[in-house]
Amino acid sequence: MMLKVVNLSKSYGSNVLFDEVTFSINRGERVGLVGRNGHGKTTLLRLVTGEESPDSGSLAIPRGYRIGHLAQTLQFSQPTALMEAAQGLQHSERDDLWKAEKVLAGLGFSSGDQGRSPLEFSGGFQVRLNLARLLVSRPDLLLLDEPTNYLDIIAIRWLERFFKAWSGEMLLITHDRGFMDKVTTHTMGIHRRKFRKIPGDTVKYYCQIATEEEIFEKSRVNLEKKRRHTEEFIRKFRAKARLGGLVQSRIKTLEKLGVSQKLDQIRSLHFSFRSMPFRSRVMLDVSGLSFCYPGQQIELMEDLNVVVGQGDRIGVIGANGKGKSTLLRLLAGELSPGRGEVKSHPRLKVGYYGQTNVERLLPERSVVEEIRSSDPDGSLQKAMSICGRMMFVSDDASKRISVLSGGEKCRVLLGKLLLDPVHLLLLDEPTNHLDMESGEALFDALGRFDGALVMVTHNERFLDAFANRLIVFDNGAVSVFEGTYKQFIREMGWRAEEPVEGHKGQRKKDRVSRSTRSKAARKERADAIRERSRTLRPLEAKADELEKTIAVLERSLRENEEALVNASTAGTVERIPELSRQNHGLSADIERHYELLCLATEDLETTRRKWENEK
Repeated sequence: MMLKVVNLSKSYGSNVLFDEVTFSINRGERVGLVGRNGHGKTTLLRLVTGEESPDSGSLAIPRGYRIGHLAQTLQFSQPTALMEAAQGLQHSERDDLWKAEKVLAGLGFSSGDQGRSPLEFSGGFQVRLNLARLLVSRPDLLLLDEPTNYLDIIAIRWLERFFKAWSGEMLLITHDRGFMDKVTTHTMGIHRRKFRKIPGDTVKYYCQIATEEEIFEKSRVNLEKKRRHTEEFIRKFRAKARLGGLVQSRIKTLEKLGVSQKLDQIRSLHFSFRSMPFRSRVMLDVSGLSFCYPGQQIELMEDLNVVVGQGDRIGVIGANGKGKSTLLRLLAGELSPGRGEVKSHPRLKVGYYGQTNVERLLPERSVVEEIRSSDPDGSLQKAMSICGRMMFVSDDASKRISVLSGGEKCRVLLGKLLLDPVHLLLLDEPTNHLDMESGEALFDALGRFDGALVMVTHNERFLDAFANRLIVFDNGAVSVFEGTYKQFIREMGWRAEEPVEGHKGQRKKDRVSRSTRSKAARKERADAIRERSRTLRPLEAKADELEKTIAVLERSLRENEEALVNASTAGTVERIPELSRQNHGLSADIERHYELLCLATEDLETTRRKWENEK
């Protein structure tokens, strides 16, 4: 046992974050920490490092156990990035600069970059340098709070491989659910001020939470019904002497039943982007597009040709600073091409979410005023409804933009996209600043959107789920890849990455044209879909059968409860003991089948993810 936490409590005034929680992190465990914003994830890390003190409880680690965490302050003391990262080396490793070079290269620092002063880099690369110094130090326990922030997709993929090979312990906070599930061995959640740690990924964790709360609520409702029936029986038959013994028995039963409080409702983000039919095949026609910002010599893109049409889900991918956000601004009409053109259909309605759009929110406006500003002729009721869906309820809708957090401002921007239906969504890093739950709501909303989508993202889970085409910024060029992200990684890959073992000699041969690849790719996809269906069908059937069985059992329980009430009111008291036994048996069967359904759902989701990973 490397870290042991016993009866830990922490609160700020009346805000209780957690209350007498106990957990441990054992040797080799990589633990993903989940929970809503404000529930205490970062506070827990600060308690482990000693930056804050608990109200009560204790934390224990072995003697000599080294804990490393990502510093929030950017302070550098060395003349070069390489020497700064090498500060993490142990004294006995001071001559092993290659270890620091390897980590810096993985995080996107070129050989030239490694010789530059840390102060010359942007804020994002300075955060990367902080991370590099931490990883080079190789502590026993890594404490990481959003380590993928400011990383591009190539660096995130490198970090994923690094963490999978990590032999020590880890406690990780990240909004990227796919990344967390890939690199962790356990999931621990803060839920209703308590901690729960399980072996497995977030799918298993959230399934257990949902199932247990559903069972708790059903049990609570059944208990309340039983209380009402018992109280009604006592009231009706208290005066009848021949039933005195039975009445006394019911009174004792009522005393033992107790009262089960209803769980507080936890607010969740839930919304849908509205689409509308588009009568033409082509929405955007990009031809010969080239662009360079004034005063710069290097073009961010040159001679790009792509058509965006109905059904397109295009992922825009590449390293940071290569032109991805600029491309979306060109498609949205915010910038004019240097050469070439972007033709937009005259009836096309576009919803655009840009990274710089947050800066355009007026700080003096309230949330509802800002959302309503996108549709001045719309009703206040409509704007308030959208505020509610974005979790700005009651007084929160009147908050000024100036006091909102980064995540809240992003929710305002998303809310502005909900006012009117659109044909095409242009989204630039929409998951930035969203917590995991909000990111999941966005994931679900995109899955329900019927229009076309062009999205810049470093989130591989989103790319796997939604992208059927790619615009790729790599090796100083921009190109269109006709296929999914999994196919891109398998057939092309990133030039900055080492090739997958066994494919080194194939990388060049795999760079074939779309026309020679499309037929084989379609056949491969069709075969994979058939095999996937054959594998998933029995698992889906099992889950469906369990749901049907639960529905039948719950219907039987309702009928039995009605019979129990009728027996009480009709005076046929001899039926009551048997009906009560039947109720108890049905309730136990329902709980058992819900547990089986949870296991079946886990098997189904695990198999689905396996197919997604092999896609």
